[in-house]
Amino acid sequence: MSPPFRKSTAREYFESIVIAVILALFIRTFVVQAFKIPTGSMEPNLLIGDHLLVNKFVLAPTRSRAEGAILPIDEVRRGDVVVFKYPEEPERDFIKRVIGLPGETVELKGHEVLINGKPLTEPYAHYTQPVPDEDELSLDVRSKYGPVTVPAAHYFVMGDNRDNSQDSRYWGFLPGSYVKGKALMIYYSYEPDEDSGASSGLSRLPSLVAQFFTRIRWNRLLHQIH
Repeated sequence: MSPPFRKSTAREYFESIVIAVILALFIRTFVVQAFKIPTGSMEPNLLIGDHLLVNKFVLAPTRSRAEGAILPIDEVRRGDVVVFKYPEEPERDFIKRVIGLPGETVELKGHEVLINGKPLTEPYAHYTQPVPDEDELSLDVRSKYGPVTVPAAHYFVMGDNRDNSQDSRYWGFLPGSYVKGKALMIYYSYEPDEDSGASSGLSRLPSLVAQFFTRIRWNRLLHQIH
């Protein structure tokens, strides 16, 4: 009788590494992906330098009702902060908050958003400019927009920083197929160094190390996104 087959140690290590890489790629591609906030359009809730984990699985389409019942799939809801392909440049990723759902009528008047004619409560909304008067309302889509009806399989999205956000008020409705995932949490946050490129050299190494730790926004780490 021939001896039982045994894998070599090198082969076992190799297979473990291959499996780990495949799982990592699967998770990154289909489940969770990291994104960085590059602009202030979601301030003060999301800041420049925040690094997010985005759940790409929770909003994924299902092939059948049975699959939808078993898997933790959810539908896009009002108030969700989503990452999506920018409709005018699909190779770029944007992050905004879902305001209007398919079939709803959206209207903006000053600092008030109306959904189907009823004011929307928005504790997350931030404004830097005062409420414009009646004459100014018709001149700026930031304060006067609609009413418009959101088409089927589309969404109306806006940044929380209402006076500084390139969103559906400017480029229209977001196709549902462009949604990549729902923002989950801030896993890392770092205060950008405005003059980081001013000089360089070994003499600045201790200073750079010190800045690395002092610029981390410790109170934002592992902060859930709402």
